[in-house]
Amino acid sequence: MTEKPIVNIFWFRRDLRLHDNAGLYYALRSEHPVLPLFIFDKNILDKIPEKDDARVTFISHTLLELDKSLKDLNSSLLVKYATPKDAFVELLNHYMIKEVYTNTDYEPYAKTRDLEIAALLKARGVILRSYKDHLIFEKDEVVKDDGKPYTVYTAYKRKWLEKLRPDSHLTPYITLTHSNNFFKGIFNNPYSLADLGFSESKILIPDKVYKPVLATYAETRDFPAINGTSRIGIHLRFGTISIREIASDALDSPVWLSELIWRDFYSMILWNFPETAYRSFKKEYDNIKWRNNEDEFIAWCQGRTGYPIVDAGMRQLNETGWMHNRVRMIVASFLCKHLLIDWRWGEAYFAQKLIDYDMASNVGGWQWAAGTGNDAAPYFRIFNPDLQTKKFDSKMEYIKRWIPEYSDPFTYPAPIVDHKYARERALSAYSVAVKGNAPTP
Repeated sequence: MTEKPIVNIFWFRRDLRLHDNAGLYYALRSEHPVLPLFIFDKNILDKIPEKDDARVTFISHTLLELDKSLKDLNSSLLVKYATPKDAFVELLNHYMIKEVYTNTDYEPYAKTRDLEIAALLKARGVILRSYKDHLIFEKDEVVKDDGKPYTVYTAYKRKWLEKLRPDSHLTPYITLTHSNNFFKGIFNNPYSLADLGFSESKILIPDKVYKPVLATYAETRDFPAINGTSRIGIHLRFGTISIREIASDALDSPVWLSELIWRDFYSMILWNFPETAYRSFKKEYDNIKWRNNEDEFIAWCQGRTGYPIVDAGMRQLNETGWMHNRVRMIVASFLCKHLLIDWRWGEAYFAQKLIDYDMASNVGGWQWAAGTGNDAAPYFRIFNPDLQTKKFDSKMEYIKRWIPEYSDPFTYPAPIVDHKYARERALSAYSVAVKGNAPTP
């Protein structure tokens, strides 16, 4: 009987790169050869409704590149299509696993999954080691003086900046100096997109080039017709680029650095208040009587509300899997305030469509727009789509790019609701929920 190979495992998840990878660095410094693993998680994939999902295509292509890089090091990536539990049960039958290394994932499902896998491994005498790689500061690293989590961004940002030591927090992990400790062997991974039940997406993925926008980011980031943002969200989401590298480059671009701090902030909120993925952070806002008109929701999804800046954003999202951040705020405010549709409906639609979907940031952004979250805009602040257009797309360049029929009154729909009426209706609904009475006219 052949003895099982003795290995440690590095489990890739939201960190699909070899360079500057914290968990992989520590794995490669360990005593035993490191077997690189990726699991196409059936618990996640089986719930994706669109089978040409751009994110699955992106992951598939990225894994091929990762495998090629590993083969250059006389190793290979082992790919499984299973639930994580089933995958590890099988691995435990084939290998003498000593330790499993990975990087921390902060979403509610990930926390539950990792607790299950840790228990499974522990029962077999295997240790699960997890490292910080996705964020600069995680969990309770930036807290108030009394040890409680911040719930206001401005105070969190101040402490974050005070705590930051670039020479330590942003120093890259020189992973490949230990590449000789990869498990030597080539795996024949039979999984294609078709094997996973998916087809190739036609959506183009932005590249990792972000430095050209840094010098003018503060001036251009709010104008959707300008290529003034980095568009590297998908690379941050799946870790094809290091957050430490990006934050290092952002030190000379304070506004861009602030966006990265928002990312840490929302992840910290979701970690400490996991119920906010599905409940309002401000509990009284769960009393809002949402209208939830399905026909109006479909009109919003399809980009035919009759409000050009809203419709342009939704059409951009549907076609490209991405939407400009300023427009994300506008369309979210419109859904919640103008149409009085539950923010969770919009959040779920974004989760389905966005190639850079990140639960913490998406939930945080939607609750901000709806006025239900921590550090949120007051409920009586309601974006006027026409004023937003005049301020950020005054020449209608963005609108005309995504709504070619905009100038044709017979083709482009009339506004789905009057702004003044919608504003007053929202103020009344929110006031009743929060104060128990409608505002005085």
